[in-house]
Amino acid sequence: MSRILIAEDEARIASFIDKGLRANGFTTTVVDDGDAALAQIVAGEFDLVVLDLGLPKRDGFAVLQAMRRAHVQVPVVILTARDTVHDTVAGLEGGADDYMTKPFRFEELLARVRLRLRSSERGPEVTVLRHEDLSLDLRTRRAETPEGMVDLTAREFSLLELFLRHPRQVLSREQMLSHVWGYDFDPGSNVVDVYVRTLRRKIGQDRIVTVRGMGYRLE
Repeated sequence: MSRILIAEDEARIASFIDKGLRANGFTTTVVDDGDAALAQIVAGEFDLVVLDLGLPKRDGFAVLQAMRRAHVQVPVVILTARDTVHDTVAGLEGGADDYMTKPFRFEELLARVRLRLRSSERGPEVTVLRHEDLSLDLRTRRAETPEGMVDLTAREFSLLELFLRHPRQVLSREQMLSHVWGYDFDPGSNVVDVYVRTLRRKIGQDRIVTVRGMGYRLE
């Protein structure tokens, strides 16, 4: 039976989550401030944490930072009213495993909790992709080569991630368009070629090879 810590200072919401998780077979504990949450987490008695960002005494970001600094790898699902892209990115890059905004449907929260518990049972999530002397950190969204760290745009990151997940495989322009741009692009467009050129300038000219009439391959 999985043990879940609910760190939420709004009593009505905490009670709602608590009752719902208990009804689905989980053992739960509720705390209403960040200091209490961190103390419980570090004690190592939980399999997952549902964490509000707007906690008193110590906010959710500080709790998350402290637990990851202490090498506590229990999965964290952030549940918050903060819905800006900045907050979402900060939460995920800070070590959260998932991010939900209020108002929310309990069924979705339950599905995400179950997913994160299954993922933790399978072992730690891969956060760095590597091939030869090239690596890509999926949390910080930065690449590293022997020459140093490389900052990437969102499109460059997605493109390099695709190459690193399929090293030495030929990827067609259609595959790259679908993965990076997410929709059918004008087949006559040279946008893929443009981004491959910029990526080559950042990670090394010889890493991505052109396969005539087929696409590109990461060597």
